[in-house]
Amino acid sequence: SENGTRCVLPSSSEFPEGFFTPQERKDGGIVIYFIIILYMFLAVSIVCDDYFLPSLEIISECLGLSQDVAGATFMAAGSSAPELVTAFLGAFVTKGDIGVSTILGSAIYNLLGISAACGLFSSVVSRLSCWPLFRDCLAYTISAAAVLAMISDNRIYWYESASLLLIYGCYILVLCFDIKINQYLMKKFSPCCACFTKALEENEEQQPLVGWRDESGPLIRQQSRTDSGIFQDELDYSQLSTSLHGLDEISEDHPNVFTMPEADMKRILWVLSLPIITLLYLTVPDCRRQFWRNWFMVTFLISAAWISAITYVLVWMVTIAGETLGIPESVMGLTLLAAGTSVPDTVASVLVARKGNGDMAMSNIVGSNVFDMLCLGIPWFIKTAFINTSGPIEVNSSGLTYTAISLICSVGFIFLAVHLNGWKIDKKLGTICLVLYLVFTVLSILYELGIIGNNPTRVCGN
Repeated sequence: SENGTRCVLPSSSEFPEGFFTPQERKDGGIVIYFIIILYMFLAVSIVCDDYFLPSLEIISECLGLSQDVAGATFMAAGSSAPELVTAFLGAFVTKGDIGVSTILGSAIYNLLGISAACGLFSSVVSRLSCWPLFRDCLAYTISAAAVLAMISDNRIYWYESASLLLIYGCYILVLCFDIKINQYLMKKFSPCCACFTKALEENEEQQPLVGWRDESGPLIRQQSRTDSGIFQDELDYSQLSTSLHGLDEISEDHPNVFTMPEADMKRILWVLSLPIITLLYLTVPDCRRQFWRNWFMVTFLISAAWISAITYVLVWMVTIAGETLGIPESVMGLTLLAAGTSVPDTVASVLVARKGNGDMAMSNIVGSNVFDMLCLGIPWFIKTAFINTSGPIEVNSSGLTYTAISLICSVGFIFLAVHLNGWKIDKKLGTICLVLYLVFTVLSILYELGIIGNNPTRVCGN
């Protein structure tokens, strides 16, 4: 630092050099980067909709998970795979703070930005339950406080990183007994808290991950989250591929991915996305089809790997584009890069919210942040306990106080906003979250630029 100004490395230093020189990018090459960015958005949506979410359905069926537990565990882990890769890169490759800054810096976007997207881009009003949101918000607050306490002295010891793993283990243990805990709390607090009773009654009318109603016949499947699982009958097993894709009729097998859509706009998108469709078809087993039905775990893992790879390219392109346009590093890190690394969470949450699975969408939003804290704990523990046992890991905790206040406030605001909105996800909640996100982002940018507070930063070398 010089004269109290903190020097930060440019974001582009974490990526390979671009395929255009700075002058070529300014002369029009930047258009190519924007085309790649848009194509990566399209690729992520295809991976999530065609492979990631269908595999999640079958995993949930096998384990008997309710939709909010599925969203907080497997869905959060898969969509947060880029953050896990980033944390390992920061701990073992770049030896910098990229993992800490990426995960903590994008936490507010994950909570408020994705909630805004779910409300604004979903035409379906989804009802929410009190317990899942309270459970996940409490777990995230505890894990975030633990991380912030660890890096307050700029050193990470093995027992500190192990405590992160322990916290996440306790969170998983709570999820294992989620149904019993939920029923106990409903009986205990429903007399004094109307939202528990109201949310339970409303949620009993909602269908979980899977459910079909035949207009001309009886209800085939309808079940609340208070049941022990989502799928219980063998009859449902052959119907899994219809649940997240809005199909009214049950078919024996899913249509081929190379079937051209009927609508003109969808045909154009289908032709443009044909290269990525072909690549995914050759590398990922489609568990929606009967032949690959039992390969769902392979589908889940490979699709998560594809999500990580696509997100890496997306963030790389966004970083170079922002640098070319002259966007300050602090501004880009809090906006473009935060949104870029959270694209899988955004796409997955919006897709399930549009199907009316509100609990799953919100549990993925908050649960992915809890998993992000674990993403820091795993590489830290491996490095301090097995690789570099002589001393702790050195990290930079500048701006810790403001980060802590922002994280705690964002969790409190999202819980309060959902409560005041009547425990539902709609456009009103999306607007509230968007306004809150813009306010937090502006304050964070002013803080990073040194306009408020005492935390001036500059890019090293400038």
